[in-house]
Amino acid sequence: MSVEENKAKVRRLIEEFINKGDLAVADEIFATNFVNHSPAAGTTPDRQGIKQYITMLHTAFPDFHGAIEDLISEGDRVVVRLMCRGTHRGEFMGISPTGRQGSVTAMSILRFAGGKVVERWNNTDNLGLLQQLGVVSLPGQGGG
Repeated sequence: MSVEENKAKVRRLIEEFINKGDLAVADEIFATNFVNHSPAAGTTPDRQGIKQYITMLHTAFPDFHGAIEDLISEGDRVVVRLMCRGTHRGEFMGISPTGRQGSVTAMSILRFAGGKVVERWNNTDNLGLLQQLGVVSLPGQGGG
């Protein structure tokens, strides 16, 4: 697969799997031996686990949307930086709905082999999200 083909798959992954919650896309893009090096709490580090996370995300944030800010590819890896937004309307990681809107930056590195994603490393500003939802405050920010 070319660098451009891998980038096109990541765009599809964001639009159809992450934004629309189409779980079948995960089976097409993630390899059966996929390893998620950054699984969400309570999920497994495999293809099924990332599908569980997206389902949980859409339950908690029904209007969830990730917009691609950067998409960089070299060799067998694609790096994507997203700005993610949504309104907290359902339970999320044990946190009752707050009704608040939140936005966070997330960055993922995806490694491809045989035309599919075989590994993922991710970093999301979870602390920033918890602050926006009013669940966490830091010293000097009131309530801390």
